[in-house]
Amino acid sequence: MTIPPWLWVGFVWLVCVGPVATILIWGVIWWRIERTKRTVPTLRFGEALAALDPPKGRVCVVVPAHNESRVITGLVASLRAETYAELRVVLALDRCTDDTAALARAAIGDDDRFEIIGIESCPDEWVGKVHAAHAGFTRSRAARDAEFLLFADADTLFSPGCIASALALMVQRKIDLLSLLSTLTYDAWFERVAQTPAALELMRRFPLTLVNGVDRNRFRAFANGQFLLFRRGAYTAIGGHEAVKASLFEDVALARQIAAARRKAGVFLADGLSHCRMYADWNQFRRGWKRIYMQAAGGNAGRLTLWSFQARWLGTLLPAWALAAAPLGAFIATRDPERGSTVLALFAIALVAWLGPLVRLSAMARAPQWTAPLHIIGAWLIAGILAEAAEDVRSRTPTQWGGREYELRADEAGAGSR
Repeated sequence: MTIPPWLWVGFVWLVCVGPVATILIWGVIWWRIERTKRTVPTLRFGEALAALDPPKGRVCVVVPAHNESRVITGLVASLRAETYAELRVVLALDRCTDDTAALARAAIGDDDRFEIIGIESCPDEWVGKVHAAHAGFTRSRAARDAEFLLFADADTLFSPGCIASALALMVQRKIDLLSLLSTLTYDAWFERVAQTPAALELMRRFPLTLVNGVDRNRFRAFANGQFLLFRRGAYTAIGGHEAVKASLFEDVALARQIAAARRKAGVFLADGLSHCRMYADWNQFRRGWKRIYMQAAGGNAGRLTLWSFQARWLGTLLPAWALAAAPLGAFIATRDPERGSTVLALFAIALVAWLGPLVRLSAMARAPQWTAPLHIIGAWLIAGILAEAAEDVRSRTPTQWGGREYELRADEAGAGSR
């Protein structure tokens, strides 16, 4: 069969579009990853600072927890192993109906640095987790007297020296709020396939260079509720958790309060000094990331739909197009060696441009690097989660925390109880 020359040339050009677009777009992503690594330190830098000049000051860790029997023992054990001398811990157990309290007491033993506060009810105008954090602060003298307040999630595990490292980095950067992106686990299939794509999608919306003010006159408020370390004066100056009591996404809301008060915040990779298994199974993963993306989009359904489209194209369809250039280029080479070799060369460059940043990102996240090619599948799954989030916003489907339902308000990182 004879193919018309114009059709043949059009076919070759069409095959080349995927690799060329992949090289350009993923090349920019790679550049941004390298720039972030160069300009934003990780907590390992704080570890080195603490070794040279150990920080001082009373620190109180406040952990709001609702039915956390799965993780509370590990949390307590990690905090008991923490080497920072001036440490106190408050566990704010919020309306627990499981054996969280008994497990916590058994894990604490005779360690007098720990205090348990039981919370029996939550006012209607408060979000449960926010009220628990507020109660932990206001009902504990250790918290009220601390110079630094660390609010952490119950599923966080601290490596010895984590708190000293965070304090040293906070002092060195002269910031009032330091938040960490915990190192996540990669044991379950969904963690290996979808967790890094999920994090990349979030970081595309909140780049660490913007969050940390690396670019002059460009800033975007962000924080991660797994680890929020405040100078006490800054925390009380912005009104603490009471100022964001109706916010379902209190971490970003607090970061915005800090920014509005013209105080400085910073967000850094924990780099192995704090760990977190965010979700126990795929259903929890899907529901949890839906909430995160709703927060990131400010409850805007149109924005979530756009992000879903972008995730599918950038993460799955475009790389698949580039990968298809390998067999198609081989086919073209059998009829047109010169053009076929060009297509194969573009495929090779596109493969490096796509896998290179994913391998670097996996290293930053401490994920197994062999999971990098799985991004093509994970991105499709994340696009589906974004689409579900958009639909939930449109249908006003409430989310749940602590046995109550909350409805996200559009264009606001907050929620109202219902």
